[in-house]
Amino acid sequence: MRTQAVLDAATVESLLAAAVAAPSIHNTQPWRFRLNPNSQVLEVYSAPERTLPLTDPMHRAQYLSVGAAVFNLRLAAVHHGWRPEVKLLPDPHAPGLLATVRLTGPLDADDQPSDLGLYEAIARRHTSRMPFTGRPVPEPIVAEMTSAAHAAGARLHVPDIAGTRRLLRLTAAAEARNHAHPDRTAETLTWITAPGRDTLYGIPVTALGPPDAAGRIPMRDFTSPLPALRRPALWFERHVQLALLWTAHDRRDDWLRAGQALQYVLLTATAHGLRTSLLHQAMEWPDLRAATALPRHKRCHPHVLIRFGYGPDGAVTPRGPVHSTARPAAPSGTDAEAG
Repeated sequence: MRTQAVLDAATVESLLAAAVAAPSIHNTQPWRFRLNPNSQVLEVYSAPERTLPLTDPMHRAQYLSVGAAVFNLRLAAVHHGWRPEVKLLPDPHAPGLLATVRLTGPLDADDQPSDLGLYEAIARRHTSRMPFTGRPVPEPIVAEMTSAAHAAGARLHVPDIAGTRRLLRLTAAAEARNHAHPDRTAETLTWITAPGRDTLYGIPVTALGPPDAAGRIPMRDFTSPLPALRRPALWFERHVQLALLWTAHDRRDDWLRAGQALQYVLLTATAHGLRTSLLHQAMEWPDLRAATALPRHKRCHPHVLIRFGYGPDGAVTPRGPVHSTARPAAPSGTDAEAG
């Protein structure tokens, strides 16, 4: 019988530092973490004050973000030699508790991770909203990304040229709708931070990318109400490489699995020197999200489009603080939280 790990403050700090490095929609970082001192379990909660009521009314994108953070927690635990046991939605009476991560004991020799380089990729992964070179990604790397999604409980579809054009058209339609919706535009703008503004959430103006001069790739325009902040258009890659992440069901736990799969795919790409960005606009409109599903596939529930390729690294975005005051013998009610 394996003994449960005793989490010291340094270990908790390291685990949470990895978790908060996960991507999140508009860098809202919609998570909170608490160490239960009695069970030594890390509890992962939603952060309702950091949500997007108009863009993400069902909180699906929030769950994707939290799932990505949970994957980083798991990866960091394994990196430190511990076996993580993850439970999704563990308590039906606590809807804000999205996951728990228990370290059940040290890894056996046979359990050492085979995905070397993934943990190191956590710090290197940044969304790149810049043009890529258009150099084709080798098929073995694409296959590895596809396998990563499958291993985490999701699917990754890489479309052909016609399929790519169809998904880009749907994304462009969603982007046009967003521009025509003043309240959604205002909501998005609240998460853009001006230079010099002291905030740990949102996307700095310096991390935004330019529009595509050819209009082929509908990158999200975060600054449409403030054209003075818009960067000059650049020519993006002619042949866009996309992947559609989807699951066979569309329940809350599926969203969390999709988030873990998303992060697994992004870290796999990063470990191979690829750059990635996410096209989520079509997922924010129910009819357009349904239209992105794979034709002739009755149980395809799309979650996000991943643009991948070779190109410049993305800009670093801020992260909320990791406060760890955990003590092995902490009294009941003491916790460690990260925003």
